[in-house]
Amino acid sequence: MFNDLSSLNSYLPSRRSGRPRNMIDPGPNDQQIEDIVATALRTPDHGKLAPWRVIQVDSHQREMLAAELTKAYQVEKPDAGRLELEALQLMANQAPALLVILSAPVSSTKIPLWEQELSCGAFCMNIIHAIHARGFVGGWITGWPSYNDDVRNLFGKAPERIAGFIFAGTADDELTERPRPELTTILSKWKSEQSS
Repeated sequence: MFNDLSSLNSYLPSRRSGRPRNMIDPGPNDQQIEDIVATALRTPDHGKLAPWRVIQVDSHQREMLAAELTKAYQVEKPDAGRLELEALQLMANQAPALLVILSAPVSSTKIPLWEQELSCGAFCMNIIHAIHARGFVGGWITGWPSYNDDVRNLFGKAPERIAGFIFAGTADDELTERPRPELTTILSKWKSEQSS
């Protein structure tokens, strides 16, 4: 069972994102989205900078988003093919709810940029957890739109960067497992000279 909400100890090892293209109604409503983002504010944040922002893209704005993505893509790739443009249309219109997360670093601080970016990543993960905690499924994707300045400028300005597009809704099919790394390739004990 994925996203087992019977306890925190059950949820975390069973956590599984959903594919945005496989998300259907219902999705979180405006109040639930406020609650989701409020929950994510509990993210570790050295210096109390809140170096992240969230932009909600409503369902009636999705076609406009698709048009803007297409325009930006064609500026970068004037010879873009039909399938590439259709993929942008699908991306903009998938899933009931869409949040654009911006990394919004604060320059007037001694906190290193790297720590602020790590905090933004943790903030994104907490949004995913909060989506799942409310019985929905979430998916965090990046791809070409996250690295294009024209797309970024739809939502913010430099030095902000798009950390990802987080989609939320209800899975239209059973979630399936994906390959995970072997624990032994991730976890090791420090072999210091004194302990050897």
